[in-house]
Amino acid sequence: MKILIAEDDPVSSRLLEVFLRKWGYEIVAVSDGLAALALLEADGAPRLAILDWMMPGMEGVEVCRRVRHINGRAYVYLLLLTARGQKQNMLDGLNAGADDYLSKPFNSEELHARLRAGERILAMQDELIAARDALHEQATHDALTGLMNRGASVQLLTRELARGQREHRAVGIVLADLDHFKKINDGYGHLAGDAALQEVALRMNKCVRSYDTVARYGGEEFLILVPSADENSTFRLAERMRRAMEAAPVRTSAGDIPITASFGVASCDGTGPIDFTSLLRLADAALYRAKNLGGNCVELSTCVREPNPSTPSTVV
Repeated sequence: MKILIAEDDPVSSRLLEVFLRKWGYEIVAVSDGLAALALLEADGAPRLAILDWMMPGMEGVEVCRRVRHINGRAYVYLLLLTARGQKQNMLDGLNAGADDYLSKPFNSEELHARLRAGERILAMQDELIAARDALHEQATHDALTGLMNRGASVQLLTRELARGQREHRAVGIVLADLDHFKKINDGYGHLAGDAALQEVALRMNKCVRSYDTVARYGGEEFLILVPSADENSTFRLAERMRRAMEAAPVRTSAGDIPITASFGVASCDGTGPIDFTSLLRLADAALYRAKNLGGNCVELSTCVREPNPSTPSTVV
């Protein structure tokens, strides 16, 4: 593990380096508080730091305060090392954000034990963060395809519509439904059907931009969120997806499965209010027409606004 030494006394700094290298740490050493803070604010910052209290540029206790106000970074375990041995000094250091406090001259075995305790705390925190992230992934993503699920995609669509209205930017959506999917499950088996859904998800993701979102809306239905895209751009995206579906059969252990999909497209231009329910209704109406036309096609619903913004949109 990488560890930062911030110590302006060269003798003390060298002594720390000798012990820490012996214990297997990778050392980064600086001699003032400003340099220490810059390193702890940077990407790839050390997760352990030994800070002298009295340093030029910025005291170690102030470095602790600044580090604790850095958001969105991995936690850093901070150990204050100082000749100040009064209880109030220790309390001041801990209240400033230090995790531990060791008085000079330090005992090497005690320092080693405190650093091992810091490593254990960091490891436990990393495990907790990993568990939290895993739970969030389960709550927001579909287990079969790895795509965002319906609930999360609707929340994202709501936010994108609000941002589109603030910034007067278009937002497009596509509803896609695999054609005759029940026949695939009945004819090839549900495992083959699952493989087909996974392949469809891969093909769709290859068609979109990095900031578009493909979600599994339910069953064999998918929702594609296309920010900053008018109806023509969204329609072209849906057509690319349609061609990607029919281009080649899906290979499964039960055999090659030809697959096609129907697409309903809708877009709002950002000039007036529209909620996600209304936009989804437009896309669903277009999808319904595409299915009635025999499938494997793209249909568009245009949002027509009356002069009065309070008048409901109509479908064309």
